Amino acid sequence: MNTINKSLGIEITYCVERGYLSNASSLEAAIYNEFGIKPKLLQGHEGIFEVMINNRLIYTNMKQCGRLPKNEDILRDILNFGDDSPSKNKEEVKLKELPSDPCCAKVININSSACCGPSANCCSPIQESVIPDNIETPKRSLEIEFMYIDLEVCTRCLGTESNLEVAISEVAQILKATGVEVTVKKILVEDEEQAIKLGFVTSPTIRINGHDIQLDFKESLCESCGDVCGDMVDCRVWIYQGKEYTEAPKAMLIDAILREVYGGSKTSSERPKITELPENLRNFFLAKRKQQANQNAVEFPDNICCSSPASDKCCGK
Repeated sequence: MNTINKSLGIEITYCVERGYLSNASSLEAAIYNEFGIKPKLLQGHEGIFEVMINNRLIYTNMKQCGRLPKNEDILRDILNFGDDSPSKNKEEVKLKELPSDPCCAKVININSSACCGPSANCCSPIQESVIPDNIETPKRSLEIEFMYIDLEVCTRCLGTESNLEVAISEVAQILKATGVEVTVKKILVEDEEQAIKLGFVTSPTIRINGHDIQLDFKESLCESCGDVCGDMVDCRVWIYQGKEYTEAPKAMLIDAILREVYGGSKTSSERPKITELPENLRNFFLAKRKQQANQNAVEFPDNICCSSPASDKCCGK
């Protein structure tokens, strides 16, 4: 990890409509892994993709035919940031100063020669980056475990499952290009013994290659899971960028996947060892067992047994 000023304020603005969140998240993960700085992701529109450091523009795809940057180029720019030599200052052009007509407006660290100038298709509608299918890269595996206590009525588990599927779909091209094969294991945790074996302490839980994507957690009352067990039960509250969510947000899941792909976790991949479940889960499994026992119990009328000789067998005489 390179050592730079950790107080740098890095912002990545990405176009929502063109689906640039995965590109922004990839760059965010690369920056964090390289420098230990977590950039701020900002939503934008009209095909924008920009990177700023301390309010200084270092990359923009506007007037650049919509080309997206390579992560390594931005990392190099960040490493060199702070070099206030006259030559570099002369090249820097802030966004508000960009000319409106010439296609190849110069912006710091943008290869202006890559743009074709007055060519017919130069500034046609923005082209999204395409990852060639014939790139051969070493295969790596990414195992995602999705653990839950219910997938029939629990809105939090169902919502998180849906967001996870969308997140994996949105980063599929990146995973393919980097030679990553994804396996998703969905695990219904049915009792205390299984929960302890899995190190399962809250529902739902997501692990990537054995690493919990969020070790710290909060819980709040989940009415739908209360319907499952017939008692009050709390489910997980996810915390992402200072906000609380009852379903794991898609952006957080994409962020977690790309962090594992580009940086890998520095923690152990062994399952957390626990000897006792939190009270919330103990109460859930206990209430669920009681409810199932009541449903399985058969009630017989008092007069079901007859008074005829057949009653010897009927009533076990």
